[in-house]
Amino acid sequence: MREADLRARLEAHLGPAYSLMWSDTVVLAPLGHRTVTQALAGGVPCKEIWRAAWEALELPLRER
Repeated sequence: MREADLRARLEAHLGPAYSLMWSDTVVLAPLGHRTVTQALAGGVPCKEIWRAAWEALELPLRER
């Protein structure tokens, strides 16, 4: 998964503006207590970030 795909998935579920704010403010334990933005900057694979976001947002299994 590329960063553009990750961003598109977040936007699809949260909307464009809120997805950016959510990515900058919500700390996710599976990402080492980092935000999506921090995890991306730290080199965490996008697929791993998506799984953490998917879990936090309690999305349906088909969205995984």
